[in-house]
Amino acid sequence: MENLIKPGYEQLIFQFRGMKVMVDSDLAVLYGTTTKALKQQVKRNTVRFPEDFMFELSSDETFELVTNCDRFSALKHSSVNPLVFTEQGVAMLSSVLRSEKAILVKIEIMRAFARYRSMLKENEVLKIEILKLDQKVDDIFQYLLEKIDELQEKQQVPRKRIGYKPDNI
Repeated sequence: MENLIKPGYEQLIFQFRGMKVMVDSDLAVLYGTTTKALKQQVKRNTVRFPEDFMFELSSDETFELVTNCDRFSALKHSSVNPLVFTEQGVAMLSSVLRSEKAILVKIEIMRAFARYRSMLKENEVLKIEILKLDQKVDDIFQYLLEKIDELQEKQQVPRKRIGYKPDNI
């Protein structure tokens, strides 16, 4: 079986409204159809796509998408905002499209979402380790500063004069 979605396609996953989603135009390319045809199938099956499976981006969200990703520059002047699909929405979309390619793409997209979640977990673990290391460095730095201060205090203590000259001269 050919890998339709190559590793690294996690870049097709965006975060809007606290959900990881894929944009309709990216999905249309992956499924080998047009965005218009994909949207038609969604509109014919609206019952299958509740708000937590699919939603339309607001104008501000579309602007954010266009700003962050050059490949969506065609949306800049479009009067239609894109639809985005959550992981469950992508699975439902695959069942609506009913082609063999849709099934294969669904499998690979599920894998991409799983890799994306895995990367996020790895990043959390890495973040915790970095914070621990940062605290150790801070502790060592604080210890060194205290030792330097102690040395400076010792050097500032007036020393007893040595020699034959009286102190008041």
